[in-house]
Amino acid sequence: MSDKLSKFPRISPASEASLNRESWKIFQIMAEFVEGFERLAPINSSVSIFGSARIKPDHPYYKITEEIAQKLSDAGFSVISGGGPGIMEAANKGAQQGKSLSIGLNIQLPEEQLPNPFQDMKLHFRHFFSRKVMFVKYASAYIVCPGGFGTLDEMAEMLTLVQTGKTRPIPIILVNKKFWQPLLDWFEKTLQADGMIAADDLKLFKLIDEPDEVVKAIFDHYEHRDIKPSAEEQEILLQL
Repeated sequence: MSDKLSKFPRISPASEASLNRESWKIFQIMAEFVEGFERLAPINSSVSIFGSARIKPDHPYYKITEEIAQKLSDAGFSVISGGGPGIMEAANKGAQQGKSLSIGLNIQLPEEQLPNPFQDMKLHFRHFFSRKVMFVKYASAYIVCPGGFGTLDEMAEMLTLVQTGKTRPIPIILVNKKFWQPLLDWFEKTLQADGMIAADDLKLFKLIDEPDEVVKAIFDHYEHRDIKPSAEEQEILLQL
């Protein structure tokens, strides 16, 4: 044992109890992954939709999200949201009005997030990281509507995974040009200008306003390839 290691204090009984609790926590995490894999894997194609939980049903952002979700559902895509209110509710509501499944990946928060009533399939998570994997792993496209920190987190996560090759390239669509354009200007004039991202990284996403154009962009992406992951892409997704 090195001199440095020998100088570390011995773990206290209280710390040991805490460590034991953290070690056993892995089984709860495993259970979340197993349930998510088992319930979502049979779904043929799905689209994950993100946006603010604070938007009310009479807001234009809610209405356009509902319309996009219904069109996707009628086109054969199951729609996955975070299961909560606002944009998430709009996505589930629109999907339920269509022909395909409406799915909610609900999260347990300190201030309780109530599941919206428009979910055909509900999953419940305690951990953001296991929930994030489910949003990405089974998505054929990623739609980002106006939102706050949580929405930005999901958007940056997906852009990073595609940029680094840790997941397959799928359509990443930002809805509402007026809302997103200031951020995209910063991407170009600051991130790209300072060498933090490459010019090609700005091609990882599309900025679209109209619901029909959102659906068209997804179908255009898969015009010359299978919507299901290839064998190589499935191997990549195993490493998420």
